[in-house]
Amino acid sequence: MKFLVVIPARGGSKGIPLKNIYPINGKPLLLYSLEMIRRVEFDGDIIVSTDSGQIKEVALSVPGIEVVDRPQSLSGDKASTESALLHALEVMEAEKGCRYDAVVTLQATSPLRKPETVKMCFGRYERDREKYDALLTLTETRADYWVKEGAGHYRRLYPDAPRRRQDREPIYIENSALYITDSQSLKETGSVLGHCVNGIVIPESEGVDINEPVDILIAEELLKEEKKQED
Repeated sequence: MKFLVVIPARGGSKGIPLKNIYPINGKPLLLYSLEMIRRVEFDGDIIVSTDSGQIKEVALSVPGIEVVDRPQSLSGDKASTESALLHALEVMEAEKGCRYDAVVTLQATSPLRKPETVKMCFGRYERDREKYDALLTLTETRADYWVKEGAGHYRRLYPDAPRRRQDREPIYIENSALYITDSQSLKETGSVLGHCVNGIVIPESEGVDINEPVDILIAEELLKEEKKQED
């Protein structure tokens, strides 16, 4: 199978300016994903879709990485990730004169994914592609969720769930660390979830997604601990 790996990395970010290249332990955030995916063997190409010259410069500093310049019409706060994926797919298929079987979406904001985990996801997708045209990563939780019902009133989402955490059935959170979508299904549905999606549970640490400043602190500590263990 031929894969197109796309890392969407627009320049705009309200919470953390230029979040996709924010220094995490001294390294631009985007580099964690680029260096990781370069360690995964597969047939295909790796590209960064961006509207930012600064992000483009960081991306091109890594050998084997290509950049698709994203138009401003697909770079605003309301522009969907899928619109950037479809644009990147169209540009790359035209430039390379080929057809990609699937699009792999890696968010730059997930710096703790391991190459072994990504390789496992590739294998699972290829194994099950006759049944599912998409795959996403999930994080297990046994948290007790509550929902708001009017001003100041809350209720448990699952009122019959046991009070003790260890007695609850696990539920799963979409962590956005990785999606794999059949190219034709992506074109037909406009969604990374395709027509029929399956999930794969990954370790909670690998699912850390940087959206708020506190997430940076969490990621930095986890990465420091990981480095200690490697040393």
